[in-house]
Amino acid sequence: MSADATVQLRPILANPHYAAIGGEAAVRRLTERFYELMDELPRARAIREMHPADLAAAKQRLFMFLSGWLGGPPLYAERHGQPRLRRDHVKFSIDEAARDAWMECMTRALHEQVDDPALRAQLVASFFKTADFLRNS
Repeated sequence: MSADATVQLRPILANPHYAAIGGEAAVRRLTERFYELMDELPRARAIREMHPADLAAAKQRLFMFLSGWLGGPPLYAERHGQPRLRRDHVKFSIDEAARDAWMECMTRALHEQVDDPALRAQLVASFFKTADFLRNS
C-alpha cells in the first residue's frame, strides 16, 4: 500500500462508522431525514427556528461534517477548516430542551436509517456527547 493510500485510509480505519452505515448515500439520507424530522416534530420547533427558512446550506454543512465525523472523507475540514463546534454554535441558546429536541430528531433518523442496533446505539451515544458538549445555557 502506498503512503498516500495509507494516509487516506487512516480516518476510515480509525472510525469505521461511515462505511458501516453505507457511505455517502447513507450519510445524505440521514441528513435529509434529520431535517425532515426537525420540520415535522412539534418538540423541535425551537431548534428549527435557529435555522433559516431554506435549509439547503445547513443540510450541506451537516452532511459534510458528518462525513468526516463518521470516518469518511473530511469534506467539512477541506472546505471550511477544522470544525469548531462550540464557536459555531455559541450564537444559539442551547439548553437541555434544545439538546433533547436535536437528539430526538437524530435518534429517530438513526432508527430509520441504520439497521444494526449495536452501531445505532454507539452513534446515539456519540451524538449525545457532542450535543451535550454544545449546551451553553
